[in-house]
Amino acid sequence: MKATKGEKVFYAVNYVVLGAIALTCLLPFIHIIALSMSERSAVDSGHVFFWPVGLQFTAYKVFFLTSPAFSAFKNSIFITIVGVALSMAGTVLAAYPLSRSYLIGRRKFVLAMVFTMLFSGGLIPTYLVVKNMSLIDSYWSLWLTGFISTYNMLLMKSYFENIPHEVEEAARIDGCSDVSLLIRIVLPLSLPMLATLALFYGINYWNAFMSVLMYINKSDMQNLTVVVQAMLQKNDILNSPSLVSEEQQMVATEMVKSVGVVVMVVPMLIVYPFLQKYFVKGVMLGSVKG
Repeated sequence: MKATKGEKVFYAVNYVVLGAIALTCLLPFIHIIALSMSERSAVDSGHVFFWPVGLQFTAYKVFFLTSPAFSAFKNSIFITIVGVALSMAGTVLAAYPLSRSYLIGRRKFVLAMVFTMLFSGGLIPTYLVVKNMSLIDSYWSLWLTGFISTYNMLLMKSYFENIPHEVEEAARIDGCSDVSLLIRIVLPLSLPMLATLALFYGINYWNAFMSVLMYINKSDMQNLTVVVQAMLQKNDILNSPSLVSEEQQMVATEMVKSVGVVVMVVPMLIVYPFLQKYFVKGVMLGSVKG
């Protein structure tokens, strides 16, 4: 059906507005990348905008020499991978039984979990619980406090409910148990939602900041987010004894800080395209009960 003149104007305005919003998000990051790869004279004179001037990567070398970036990067990867695996397992095991109409007391269980979205124990009580469980300086303090997101669980539950009952009935006729039905039938049909929630949990664990500050005191256990934040607050990065005078002259503090931001953001940007095709489909199908 051919669009009317009014619809064409509406679409054009939409594209312009959305494009402008996208640019306000994208251009600052492009500017930071350009700063991290430019020569110091261009950065100091303010001539770097959206393209590197005098391409060089000395700032990246300085960043990894002056901060525990390598160990923090490995810590972030470990926290994220294990955290996502645990959270996905917990979310599936909570959502699947709650999506079954024959579960006794299902509504009460759901209301109890929704209650936690509205009211929480608070920061201090949570810290005291973690401390009394001897989880300070343990990654379990991060994984257990962020174990299941009620919002994600409800999305998963709604997605399971949208799977046709005929599929379940056919599987049961073939002799599938509940566990076999979940693993062999339900989960393969739920890949879009699983990928979407894995992305949600992954971003949450990768960007963990306050929880790491509260529960992880050992510097060698801190993640990349905390290390980069600490670096951004320093103004004496280039005074590190591990640097030679030539490296100190080739980079500016602002350039090293820009590298920290790039290193922290890029891994998630690399992962996202592989999950993007599932993202919209998973959210849309999981947010509406059929």
